[in-house]
Amino acid sequence: MKIGIIACGAIVRELVAIANRRDWDYELTAVPAQLHNRPERIAPEVARKLDAWADHFDRILVGYGDCGTLGALDSLLARYPHAVRIPGPHCYEFYGGSRFERQAQRQPGTFYLTDFLAHHYEGLVIESLGLDRHPELRDTYFGNYKELLYLRQLPDQDESERARAAAARLGLAYREVDSGLDVLEERVVKIVEKDSA
Repeated sequence: MKIGIIACGAIVRELVAIANRRDWDYELTAVPAQLHNRPERIAPEVARKLDAWADHFDRILVGYGDCGTLGALDSLLARYPHAVRIPGPHCYEFYGGSRFERQAQRQPGTFYLTDFLAHHYEGLVIESLGLDRHPELRDTYFGNYKELLYLRQLPDQDESERARAAAARLGLAYREVDSGLDVLEERVVKIVEKDSA
């Protein structure tokens, strides 16, 4: 089975690790992670990739949650029966699974970082929100947050130093967990290997 993976740039490394471990025959193309700051642009960009790839693969894995598209990705994918997105609202949930759910219930005012987001925090958060030019906006954006939880996917790519610095810069209590890739991998395998046995 030939698999196409259209993935958010924020989870490319993790999806490649899973696909290689599973020895899948796949090709991957990425959509810029920066689109999360403008989620209305995600579905149109994924649509362009799908239109180019639709007839070349037996199954297309769309490496996104809903990611703030308000259902636009699911409406798009209804037109492509062999394309399926990862179930879940966003990558924090499908990395963290029950850990994410417990944290969200315990402290709704939590800002989450993944390996990717911690690594690119300066550009994707500080510069993108203009906090490098207007640090006085910090409380406007983050005044309701209390904690920062770093979800570490791959221990060999530890970003805890950057995550701690981000928490300090935002004035948030710091926490971290080793989320691994188990929840994500289980969901992805169900998509890709469905009906292939």
